[in-house]
Amino acid sequence: MIILNYAHPITAPQQEQIMKLTERHIERIIDITSQINQQEPFIPQIIALADAAGLSAAQWQTEEILINLPSLNFIAAALLAELHGRMGYFPPILRLRPIAGALPPRFEVAEILNLQVLRDEARMRRAQ
Repeated sequence: MIILNYAHPITAPQQEQIMKLTERHIERIIDITSQINQQEPFIPQIIALADAAGLSAAQWQTEEILINLPSLNFIAAALLAELHGRMGYFPPILRLRPIAGALPPRFEVAEILNLQVLRDEARMRRAQ
């Protein structure tokens, strides 16, 4: 599995949690800085964020890819739209949560959100 990390570094304990949850080996983590210039149009910058992964068209469509989204909501939303276009489906995303009482603040993997399943199930609710 490839993790595209658009957020803080993923620690060794978090990697272990991810492998346990997904039952997959992490082949590599691609860290991508998600800084956006707020004074410039976003779409070209979002495309550049996806391009920064360095994946081929075939890899986007065939590799097991997990996304750690950037924190800023509108960047995350636009990036998901770009990735869906490249992959042909919504990718699974990582959800981290703070560890209660940890000093300094630390985060653990809360769950893997399967956005494609969420989308498919939402289509069924639309029909009701």
